[in-house]
Amino acid sequence: MNYRYCFIGTVLSLGVLACSEQNKAPVILETSAVRSVEVVNQHGEVEQPSPVIAMDIYKSPTCGCCSKWADHAEDRGFSLTTHHPADLSKLKSDWNIAPQYQSCHTVVSVDGYVFEGHIPARFIQQFLAAPPADALGLSVPAMPMGSPGMEMGDRFTPYQILLLKPDGSAEVYGQVSSPLEQY
Repeated sequence: MNYRYCFIGTVLSLGVLACSEQNKAPVILETSAVRSVEVVNQHGEVEQPSPVIAMDIYKSPTCGCCSKWADHAEDRGFSLTTHHPADLSKLKSDWNIAPQYQSCHTVVSVDGYVFEGHIPARFIQQFLAAPPADALGLSVPAMPMGSPGMEMGDRFTPYQILLLKPDGSAEVYGQVSSPLEQY
């Protein structure tokens, strides 16, 4: 498939969303550009655009690889609202992401599923299309070299995508053995 990107509007803005109950300090959010993805099939025919999938990303404001992953996701039909929490570890704990499954950023869908780390967007789309029963979300622990957002030239380390369960356990959801399997 070929992808042609059509910008339907730019929503780049900073806004005040809420005030903290403790200190009434504003929470600043970044909202990304909204895009629709147009798919051109092998016959050159334009298929229906994929719907934009809105999600929240929680990350450090200085993390470059998280921003690169966000670009990867947005280029594939996601609209992300960025949050910079003061305590990212607490947020991960609150979402029941065990330490061994954590990475640098956490994404949360409108349905409450969590996506931890440098998961290829296609696996998130696959998960959201048919969420497994009793699933918390997906994780790519650590930061595998060559995963989306962690590109380093032609260097690549194969990795697994884990299915997180509410009881704190996980099982293999997918395997990425080559860079092309990510897209």
